[in-house]
Amino acid sequence: MSLWKQRTFGAEAPFFALGPFKLRLPFIHYRFEWPDYFQGLLMCAVDLAAISLMTELLGMPFEAALAIVVINGLFYLLHHLLGDPVVPGWITPAIPLLMMYVGAFPEGEARVHALIAFQMMLGLFAISLGALGAAKRVVQLIPSAMKAGIIMGAGLAAIAVVFDDGGRFESYPFTISIAVGIAFYLIFSKHFTALQSRHWLFATIGKLGIFPIIALAIVLAPLFSEAPWPDIEWGFTSPDFVTMFSQYTVFGVGLPPWSMYITAIPTVLAAYIVLFGDVLQSKAILDEADEVRQDEKIDYDPDRAHMIFGARNLGMSFIGPDVTMCGPLWAAMHVVIVERFKKGRQAMDSIFGGAGSFRWGTNTGLLLLPVVSLVQPILGIALALTLLIQGYVSVRIGIQEAQSERDLGIAGVIAAILVVKGATWAFAAGLLLCFLIYGWRLREQQS
Repeated sequence: MSLWKQRTFGAEAPFFALGPFKLRLPFIHYRFEWPDYFQGLLMCAVDLAAISLMTELLGMPFEAALAIVVINGLFYLLHHLLGDPVVPGWITPAIPLLMMYVGAFPEGEARVHALIAFQMMLGLFAISLGALGAAKRVVQLIPSAMKAGIIMGAGLAAIAVVFDDGGRFESYPFTISIAVGIAFYLIFSKHFTALQSRHWLFATIGKLGIFPIIALAIVLAPLFSEAPWPDIEWGFTSPDFVTMFSQYTVFGVGLPPWSMYITAIPTVLAAYIVLFGDVLQSKAILDEADEVRQDEKIDYDPDRAHMIFGARNLGMSFIGPDVTMCGPLWAAMHVVIVERFKKGRQAMDSIFGGAGSFRWGTNTGLLLLPVVSLVQPILGIALALTLLIQGYVSVRIGIQEAQSERDLGIAGVIAAILVVKGATWAFAAGLLLCFLIYGWRLREQQS
């Protein structure tokens, strides 16, 4: 029975109550959104980009790394299924922090143990905050200047990764320039929004999000000699779960020594600061959408989100430790989904339909060898595209979080320090600046 058809104006999408969670199943509780599903088929290219990070850091074979990506993909589904209306992803700005920490250990079993200890600690920390109801209070207690700075800094860090020396822009300058330019026009331009209302062709292109951009990049990169033409293979992918389990999990290498859990604490806290920015950004983007779409009430609960992505990190630490980590938000794709959601119920019935259908699509793509072989030459371009969209949105949302010119000034300093010195220094500097400028009456300044 299609319960989603019975939703009344202004109500939440239907669900089955499961304690703090709200179970929603495709076709029953939300309409399956085929445009977002097909978009996900190609955007699995970004998920696959994690393979190069794991082979580089851990010396992991391609097929074993693919097994971790597949398991992580299944865990992505937990968010929308359990009531979190987001497109989940990596903790992207924290990846360099984790790679530096893990890279300090000798290659081999020690690095695997370091990664396992870190991800286990991060998962337990997030679950504890969510279960105790502390996550929501943390969101409320953080000064607006700090929120703005963390979100802006995460966006600037994402952009810096693309344009740093040796970054992806140097490898694909023409393809990235053209693809990103067209993507920004299709997603954010008022002119294109007006065109969609006047012609069915533009409306169809708009529904596809950045699916056409990835398809265009597959052609552009070879034309500019920045990547080879794809060598299409048929069949299904063959992730190597045996090697992955036996050499890169606790079932093969055992639990890390206690000392590694202790040494992981500073990196866990630094990663959480960045992760917390994604939680703030999720709330800000969904609040913006909630104002536009009065027909569906969006219930975003930071505590519930913490328990879900905390469980993902804890689970992956046992069955597939992942350098990209399990974050609460894939900002770029979340924005693409939300922008389509804002266009009304005809475009997307429910935010859960868009987010869920997209993640069902990425999971399908990871299993189809024609899709994987098609996008394999442009994995770096797909990653750069999502980082730049995330950067644009993070800066915009961060500025909107600021409540005054003083907030904006503090936020700018925090953002710059985060990019240059890292999250821990940025957080400390933000607290000091807020105290020096607002004093003990900080809470009053925010009201």
